[in-house]
Amino acid sequence: MNSINRRDFIKTSALGFGGLAAGLSVKSYGRVKGANDRIHVAFMGCGRRVGAYYESLEEKYNSELLYICDVKKSMRDKAANDLKSKLEYTPQLIEDIRIAFEDEKLDAVFIATPDHWHAPAGWMAMEAGKHVYIEKPLTHNPAENEYLSRFQEKYDRVLQMGNQQRSSAHTIEIINEIHNGIIGTPYKAVAFYNNNRGEVPNPVEQAPPSDLNWDLFQGPAPRESYRHNTWDYNWHWYGWKWGTAETGNNATHELDIARWALQLDYPEKVHVEAFKHHYPDDGWEMYDTMYASFFFPGNKVINWDGKSRNNFNTYDGGRGTVIYGTEGSVFIDRSLYRLYDRNGNLMRAQASGSGEAGTALGGGGSMSTSHVINFYDSIRGKVKPNSPTVEAAKSTQLCHLANIAYRVNKSFDVDSKTGRILDSDAMKLWGREYESGWEPKI
Repeated sequence: MNSINRRDFIKTSALGFGGLAAGLSVKSYGRVKGANDRIHVAFMGCGRRVGAYYESLEEKYNSELLYICDVKKSMRDKAANDLKSKLEYTPQLIEDIRIAFEDEKLDAVFIATPDHWHAPAGWMAMEAGKHVYIEKPLTHNPAENEYLSRFQEKYDRVLQMGNQQRSSAHTIEIINEIHNGIIGTPYKAVAFYNNNRGEVPNPVEQAPPSDLNWDLFQGPAPRESYRHNTWDYNWHWYGWKWGTAETGNNATHELDIARWALQLDYPEKVHVEAFKHHYPDDGWEMYDTMYASFFFPGNKVINWDGKSRNNFNTYDGGRGTVIYGTEGSVFIDRSLYRLYDRNGNLMRAQASGSGEAGTALGGGGSMSTSHVINFYDSIRGKVKPNSPTVEAAKSTQLCHLANIAYRVNKSFDVDSKTGRILDSDAMKLWGREYESGWEPKI
């Protein structure tokens, strides 16, 4: 780590959070903050997702934005400008989140960075005594699921993943009904996503943009030369160092709904068909089409049908989940659910009214705001997180297992109790290499 040592973080947080350092729980901390339970936050990453947090800064939610952080000056300037008319104060603009972690006043951080930063920023924040909201996917690889769980348990911080449909009223309603037998015994779910993503540039080595701190962009990843356009959205497709492909990018949401509905933990076998079918000579370096099958104990199955560049409307929606039961079925996405009997007759439909973005880049809506408010109220000790660490990690794990099966080009068995891969080749991709000094220490 370059400028601020982890031990300094812990020392600073112990001084600033005296009650917590003495063993006070998160819930107790929520009570002792008193009537003025304002939550002071930082935004880390000012790309397409940051706008989804803006509504949560309204006065009625009793939060205050202390820091806007991005490694590219133009991005943090844009976020500050967007918020100028919404805030009566001026947040501090920084390029290094570790500066914010030194601030005793800071309570929580929102992490909306490229995937390789998610877990390291999360555990650094928890070491510093901060609560953490991490956009999906929770982690970059399976090992980081384990690391984050240990950090969360050790430091007793609230950790919420940004799978906002967990805070959707219509989703909670129908999932509870599924659990209570509305479609009999659920045995299969198909999670899907289709989009018409176009051709992406072939990245060429060049000097980074003048206002980009390329060293900080890389952060925990081993250093390499900058390639054109890597800082922008296309880092998702430029190799495995930064991103987790479309499965980590989008399947996390729908696979979480599928696993939640079927009340499943880890699979016992994973099989994947995945290929790059479109624009064969462009800069996209991994699959753009995947069909994954996760086989669970009790003859239950979850499928992931991801088509990044073929927008055929296979399931009547750009993204969503279909859940099959012995006595009926449910279609659910961010805008509605539809309940069917076993003969395929529509029994009931319920709209969400959230206006939440579907396959469009960025976005937000009342569903995202509800998820953030659940995070705030969890910090205050009023409720439990709707997406607790253990559940977020299990859903993210399905994405990692599918990606690993693609990368080793074979199916494999999994320990359904622990999520560990029972294949020596696949286990070589369990973790990743870190830049010296950035390794997790727990």
